[in-house]
Amino acid sequence: MTWRFTTDPETFRTAARGLLAAEPARNTAVLTMVDGAELLGWWTGADGTVTGVLAASPPPVVTFGAMPVEAAEALVLPDGTEPATLRGETAAVEAYAGATGLDWEPVMGIRLFRLDALTPRDPAPAGRVRSATTADLPLLGEWAADFAAVHRYEPRDDYTDFLTERITEGRLHVWEAPDGRPVAMAAVSRVIEGQARVHLVYTAPAERGRGYAAGVTTAVTRAALGAGAAQVLLFTDLANPTSNALYPRLGYRPMGDHLGVRFTPRP
Repeated sequence: MTWRFTTDPETFRTAARGLLAAEPARNTAVLTMVDGAELLGWWTGADGTVTGVLAASPPPVVTFGAMPVEAAEALVLPDGTEPATLRGETAAVEAYAGATGLDWEPVMGIRLFRLDALTPRDPAPAGRVRSATTADLPLLGEWAADFAAVHRYEPRDDYTDFLTERITEGRLHVWEAPDGRPVAMAAVSRVIEGQARVHLVYTAPAERGRGYAAGVTTAVTRAALGAGAAQVLLFTDLANPTSNALYPRLGYRPMGDHLGVRFTPRP
């Protein structure tokens, strides 16, 4: 039983293909990070089967995919590197944190949802959905920065490239109020291993409570299904009762809880 690591996405995909294909939902965060990750790892069990994966990006931020507790407890990153933050299924994250002896604090509790059958809001919210354009970038950049701050994600200095990629690929949608003002946004990942994940769901603070998030989430969910996704997923912040109530009404069902933690570096 051992961890192996690589910086090459194709080496990782080849080694972990069986697990990624069998458990795309549990591995959704890792699947969407593979091509941009600084480090990729896979855990091989006693029978030679890969049963755990991870991806890491600076400074380092480590994301666990599916893995047994024993894999988390045995994890030692190359060169003795220790994560600044870690996110993954709660049991695995707590097992790793306990095994290292590092001081840590929870940053966010999150819940993974998977679409069962889409049930759009009825009546639909006022307004309409449209694809985002580059003309929206200044406003959407402000929204993305606020989204990151609210959800305690690592902030970016500039969201232009992040948003432009999604706009260019038609994966970022905007909800307009009846007067034509953009009031909400949502994005969806590329379809990878049959799964796609809704993310960046945000409504301007002054416009909340009008159903705009439901409208734009429904739109990007339909876009993901139209792009061939067999599974559509999303994460919610457990501290946000509004989103945790919204998504079940749209047909999403909880799969399991995840935990994000921050470590105190050793002296």
